[in-house]
Amino acid sequence: RLMDPARQAFLDELYAHGRAHDEGAERTARFRNVEPETAELLGVLVRAIGAKRVLEIGTSNGYSTIWLGDAAEAVGGSVVSLEIDPERTAQARENLTQAGVSEFVELRTQDAAEALAEFGDAEFDLVFLDAERPEYADYWPDLVRVLRDRGLLVVDNTLSHAKELVEFSELVHS
Repeated sequence: RLMDPARQAFLDELYAHGRAHDEGAERTARFRNVEPETAELLGVLVRAIGAKRVLEIGTSNGYSTIWLGDAAEAVGGSVVSLEIDPERTAQARENLTQAGVSEFVELRTQDAAEALAEFGDAEFDLVFLDAERPEYADYWPDLVRVLRDRGLLVVDNTLSHAKELVEFSELVHS
């Protein structure tokens, strides 16, 4: 099933707004949304493996979360998305409501390491990691634990920021 045209139009607008916002802002103030092709791929992956339980680490303004929520709706699943900044969570909540996917997504304002420690073993079918890259290596033991056997871990920026992810990449390869 293709995405609802109104939802797609909202996403296009949200992406354009995010790009415009990020142009003059310092790095930490940026939304840093994934590219539309990456977001679309997330939706394809959720559908392809029928991921009913999805975890997103790094909500920002909810752009990728809407794509995940749309795919979760299609497969009868749900998304938990973690964001450390309460303002971003509030912004995402508004965007998810406007996009019509809020009933498929649970937004949490919580440190990812804390949340990961609290989740049960094999709780998620797919985990999308798009947060502060220096933290990834510390997340590794819990990422592996919360992901079901043959689950899918999707990590943004592994090529574009490979130098920042050397330690994490070595953990994954080992």
